Formats: sequence, C-alpha cells, structure tokens
Amino acid sequence: MLFVDNQNHTDPRTNLAIEEHLLRNVRVDEPILLFYINEPSVIIGRNQNTLEEIDPDYVEANNIHVVRRLSGGGAVYHDFGNLNFSFITNGREDLHDFAKFTEPVIAVLNALGVPAELHGKSDIFVAGKKVSGNAQYLARDRMVSHGTLLFDSDLAELLRAINPRQVKIESKAVQSIRSFVTNIRDHMPVPMDIQALKQAILLGVFGGGAMAVYDLTDDDWAQIERYRVERYDSWAWNIGRSPKFTVQRSERFPIGKVSVRIDVERGRIQGVKIYGDFMGRCETAVLEGRLVGLRYEREVLATAVQSIAIPPCFGQLDWSDFLNLLY
Repeated sequence: MLFVDNQNHTDPRTNLAIEEHLLRNVRVDEPILLFYINEPSVIIGRNQNTLEEIDPDYVEANNIHVVRRLSGGGAVYHDFGNLNFSFITNGREDLHDFAKFTEPVIAVLNALGVPAELHGKSDIFVAGKKVSGNAQYLARDRMVSHGTLLFDSDLAELLRAINPRQVKIESKAVQSIRSFVTNIRDHMPVPMDIQALKQAILLGVFGGGAMAVYDLTDDDWAQIERYRVERYDSWAWNIGRSPKFTVQRSERFPIGKVSVRIDVERGRIQGVKIYGDFMGRCETAVLEGRLVGLRYEREVLATAVQSIAIPPCFGQLDWSDFLNLLY
C-alpha cells in the first residue's frame, strides 16, 4: 500500500483530479490510498442530472461547489466535517467487492469504540444510521473504490444543498434526514478530531508499521491541473453531461396565468413552449426561439431575457418575474 498526501487541498475539483490522475497515470504494483477533505460541495454521480439533485439558488448563494465525479451513484454533500477515502488498485477482480475496501475503515472505527458495520452492498452504518456511502469506477485495468465518512458534517446544510428547490424544507424534513444519517463523532467514547481519525485509519491500514509514500512530482501536479481545468472545472462535465429533462412551471400574475415547458438536453435548451390565459401583443414563438440553444443557467437566461421586450408579450409582466418562472 502506498499513501498519497494531497497536501491539504480542499477544492473538490483538485481532489477529484488527483484521484483521476492516480487512477489513470500512476502505474505502480501496490494499491494506493488517498484521503481528502473538501470545502462545502455537492459531488454529483456520473450519470445524474445535476439540476435535479441540487437547489441551484442555494448552492450559488452559499458558494457551494457542484462537481461531477467519475463514479456512479447518488449526490453527496461534502464539508470540512466529512473525510473522504479512496483506494486505487490494479485489475478488475475487486469490482463490486465493497467489503474489501470498507473493512479496514470499519475495523478502525470498531477499535475506536464506534459500532460500525457494512450495511447492504456498499454503505457503512453506525447504530442503524448511515455514516458512509461508497462507489467505484473502472478505467481499463485499474479501478478506484472511494467513500465518504460523515464525521462532524452539518446535516441541515446537507439537506438544503442537495434538496431540489421545489421541495419546501421544514423542520420535519431536517429531522427526517437526521433519522437516516449520523455523524461518527457523536458515537465516539473518546473525543477526537477529523485529522486524528485520518491518522487512526492510516495506522490501521499500515498495521502500525512504516508507511510507504508516493510523493506527487511537478509532472504529476501538471497533469492534475489539466484534469482539474479540462474536466472538473468544466460546465460541459458538471452540468452539460446531465441527461435530458423537462422543466414545467406555471405562475399566476396580475396579467394572467403564464406556463412554460422547457426541454433541456446536455445542459442546453432544446425547445420552449409558453402558454397561458394572459393577453399579449406579440407571438410567443419569437420569444421561444430566442431561448433555444442557450445554456440552462440563470445568468445566461437573465442576459437573454433582459434583451427581449417582455411587456408587449405579456402586458406589464416584469422581466425578473419571467426569469423566475423560467429558472
């Protein structure tokens, strides 16, 4: 086993780029172990529709990163109270064998007095509640198995970030998510911080002996930066890769009811239909055509809508109200 120090980077785009570089380019015989802690982020599964998994207004207002990972599975929330571990190995014989990669983590938690156990195929539970979700990704003859560890995360913030904005969050919802997930720190007989947990897992994995290390070189960091810029900091990867979806919304204004249906594919508007009982003096088809092809992003739509003469189409409807209907 080789340990790779991520040099305390907390940007999820950098950490996912490190992971991908180790998977694709660092060809060693030994398995690799990587830890990282991300600043507030929502990490989207490879095949998920980003805008259906998050509250885009909330994540933007609170500077929460939204980044897509290579592996499948669901969206997860990361913050400074969440420890992420990643095992990178040769071959594909361990694909879907989550027990092999979670066992050393569970063993350490048990040794610390935390009653952790594998639940189902890929989750770690403590006292009947989830503390870790795991996913895998195969790249030719190498694979990564990575997971989260809820140590001291803000569970209310988790709910707000990954909850679609159409769903109203009430106190009952916060209690519901807390009934399903828990923080490891709450189950520790002897208090410790997240860095101490990381060190305990390292000691457990290496059996308390000498720890072999792979030091990232300047060439490694150059490739990591390329992955970060070209993939994890890319709209095309994080948003544009989303599957096709349709947005349907209606709102009643003083000028009447306005409804929209927006078809989005790969993050761009493919079709728009505006209808309702409002009275207007222009063909909505002209307005619809101006929106087709645009990125389905609030700032892009705001620029487009401000450049269009909205009142003739909808009476005295303000452009900002129309924007809120679109997004």
